[in-house]
Amino acid sequence: MRLVVGVSGGSGMPYALSVLRALHRLGAETHLVVSSGAKRVMTLEGGPKLGDLTDLAHTVYDDRDLGASIASGSYRTAGMLVVPCSAGTLAKIAHGFADNLLSRAAHVTLKERRRLVLLTREDPLPRPMLQNMLLAHDAGATLMSASPGFYHAPDTVEELLYFVTVRALDQFGLEAGGFRRWGEA
Repeated sequence: MRLVVGVSGGSGMPYALSVLRALHRLGAETHLVVSSGAKRVMTLEGGPKLGDLTDLAHTVYDDRDLGASIASGSYRTAGMLVVPCSAGTLAKIAHGFADNLLSRAAHVTLKERRRLVLLTREDPLPRPMLQNMLLAHDAGATLMSASPGFYHAPDTVEELLYFVTVRALDQFGLEAGGFRRWGEA
């Protein structure tokens, strides 16, 4: 499976790392674009480093490269996951403002009617963000919040992150494994 992974400037870089690790284990062909805002957040939060993410991707793009393959609808992918999806990136996607490669790739994903999953992490949700969520939803995106469940009795932060990763990858029909689902022994 060829999947585009966008990382925007929202807090929550460990989610991006968890997703990329799972996709790597699954053998998915990942095409990664990291926004300048994400790079800044990485340095401020002290979490995963850029190299931690890029080492797991098959292809890494510069967010300023609007001529990259993932900027074209003729480049076939199974879809795109934006993790984390900042409020600013959500607004760009919701309004079709494709001024960088991440938002352009999301625009292409929507126009080609491919699966686009936006994993937001901000709280509380102000009215403009709620409206942008509805616009993105109505355009065809799936919106998810980085809100882990607890019924699988997690013992570590990584298990909480993985819960969200598994649910996000479910949207693409990928079985990440290593996770007890509701109702399973």
